[in-house]
Amino acid sequence: MYFAWRSLRDNLSAAIFGSAMVACFGFCYGAGHAQERFRVSYGGYNETAASMWVGIERGFFKKHGIDASMIQVRSGALSVATLLANEVDAVWAAQSTILSTVSGGVKLTCIAGPVNKIPRNLMVRKEVKSADDLRGKIVGVQSIGGGLWLQTMIILDHLGIDPDKYGIKVRVIGDEATLAQAMITKNIDFGVITYGLSETLYPQGFRSLVDAGDISAPYQGPEICALKESVAGRNEFYLRVVKALAEAVAYILEDNNKSDVTKVLARNLRLSRNDVIEGSYRVLRKMTTLDMVPNIAAFKSVQRVVARINQKITQVDLDQIIDGSFVRQLESSGFLAELRKKHH
Repeated sequence: MYFAWRSLRDNLSAAIFGSAMVACFGFCYGAGHAQERFRVSYGGYNETAASMWVGIERGFFKKHGIDASMIQVRSGALSVATLLANEVDAVWAAQSTILSTVSGGVKLTCIAGPVNKIPRNLMVRKEVKSADDLRGKIVGVQSIGGGLWLQTMIILDHLGIDPDKYGIKVRVIGDEATLAQAMITKNIDFGVITYGLSETLYPQGFRSLVDAGDISAPYQGPEICALKESVAGRNEFYLRVVKALAEAVAYILEDNNKSDVTKVLARNLRLSRNDVIEGSYRVLRKMTTLDMVPNIAAFKSVQRVVARINQKITQVDLDQIIDGSFVRQLESSGFLAELRKKHH
């Protein structure tokens, strides 16, 4: 199923909140939460969640008294659904998902995000030689308004492409592995694909039109976000969450930990080919940073891009979403400076 670009404007809010209502029936099973339990839902089945995986599997959250777990769901909309159903404590979500949710009246606070690049290729068919050749083509995404969709929109914006004017259609396909397969079967014409998966497409004649990792525009990937009242009432707890996340990021950025980090990636992403695992690690290292404070310039960029299809997003007050105090505390105390010394 694919959508003409203009029709997305009418469907985005329904896609986010309609999915939330449906998902409630699947996730409202009423499990009680212990005080230090920290369940986080996420929709992106890719390396952007790796700092959380490493933090959990290598004991950084346990070190700070947190029993953390990641709950993978099909899309960013469904991750929000689990939060609204009180089945998780936070979401690991793209800014587009957060802005769409807040524009619908939900009060969220975002406290940290360790991803500041889009280390992916815009993979196209061999006959596509320039951005102009994308006119009338079909692009694949995982969900409307989610992280992969947002990355695609940012890359197109960087190329000076207005999807409306170019007649580009969006087809909901699935995660990046499914997108790669859809390109092979000619179900879509182009898509944003990880470096590792790109290696599987090159031998079949596909090419990279843009390496998005080289784009200098402000960008921030998924962030830890929770209901505003939850963050306000548990400041000390969320400071420990950010500490654990920072230590996981520093572990990823330490060269000596490559073998261990690749094992975490391979297990969670179910990778077996060495070249794909290596590509996945390269993605992770290129996009991961200890500069984790929520980036208002990146939020503004997302606001501008998503406003093309959802004007309500322009009314969102970013100062009511962003809380950089936790990361700033770690900066002022020297905590992050000490972590940076370990990989420089």
